Amino acid sequence: MLHLRMIVPPDRTPAVVELIESTVGTTHLVVLPGTARNPAGDVVMCDVAREAGHELLNGLRGLRIDQDGSIAVDDIDFSLSRRADAAEKEAPGEPADAVIWEQLAGATHEESTLSITYSAFMILATMIAACGVVLDNAILIVGAMAVGPEFGPLAGVCTAVVQRAPRLAARSLIALLVGFAVAIVATTMFSLGMDALDLFSKEQLDSDRPNTSFVWQPDPFSFVVALLAGVAGMLSLTSSKSGALVGVAISVTTIPAGANAAVALSYGDLGQMWGSVEQLLLNLGGIMLAGVLTLYGQKLLWRTQRGRWRRTPTS
Repeated sequence: MLHLRMIVPPDRTPAVVELIESTVGTTHLVVLPGTARNPAGDVVMCDVAREAGHELLNGLRGLRIDQDGSIAVDDIDFSLSRRADAAEKEAPGEPADAVIWEQLAGATHEESTLSITYSAFMILATMIAACGVVLDNAILIVGAMAVGPEFGPLAGVCTAVVQRAPRLAARSLIALLVGFAVAIVATTMFSLGMDALDLFSKEQLDSDRPNTSFVWQPDPFSFVVALLAGVAGMLSLTSSKSGALVGVAISVTTIPAGANAAVALSYGDLGQMWGSVEQLLLNLGGIMLAGVLTLYGQKLLWRTQRGRWRRTPTS
C-alpha cells in the first residue's frame, strides 16, 4: 500500500475527493479543511493499493495538485486493516508487478545527479577495485562493486528513454560519463602513488590473474551477464526489492573494468587499457538495453492486465 498526503486548494477538494473515491483500491480517506498553511489549503490523505497508485497520481496531476499544492507519497511497510486488505484485493494485478512511474522518476532523479558524494563513491569504489585487480583479490572486487553508485545513472537513462524525459537522460549521462572519467583519472594517480610506495608493480599487472583477468578480456558472456543484471536491477527498482541490487553489484564488472583501465594506463599498457574500456562499454550498453526493454515490457504487461480487468464483468 501507498500513503498519500496532499495539500489541495479548497476549490479543488471536491474533485480530489471524488477522484479518490472513484479509484479502485483506495481507502482510509481523510479530509482536514483549512489546516494547511504553506501553501494554504485543505489536507487530504488516503491509502491506495500500489497497483492503483499510478492511475491516482496521474489523475491528481491532471487536477494540477502537484503545481498548486503538494503530493507526498510514502510506502506502507506494515498495516493492520481489513479495509486496506479489501482495497488491495479490489485493485487489478499484483503489487510487485505495478510500476509507479512518478516514484521511479523521483528515485532515479536523486540517484542520477552528479554530486560530490556520488563522485566520491565512484572514486573510492574504483580505487578499491584497483587494489583488487592488482592483488587478484575477488573479495576486493566484490566490495568495489557494492560501493559503486553507477547503477543510479544507468537506471536514470533507462527511465528517461521510456518516459521520454530528455532532461533526466542528459543529467544521467553526464553523471555516468563524468563520474567514470573522474574516477579513472583519480585512480590512475592513485596507482602511480602506490607504485612509488612499491605497493603496486607492473609485474603484478602482467602476471596471471585467474580471479580478475576477466575485467579486461570481454567475451559474449560479458554482454549476457550485463543483460541479466540490467533486468534484475530495473525489477529491483520498480518493485522496491532493493535486495536484488546485491546480485547486480556482484554480477556487473563496470567499476573493476574502469579500475583496470586506470592501472593499465598508469603503466602504459594500452592493450589492457583498451580491453578494460571495451569491457566497461559492453557492460554499460548491455545494462541500459536490458533496462529499457524491461521497463517497456512492464508497461505493456500492466496495460494488458488492466485491460483484462476492465473487460471482466463485475458481479
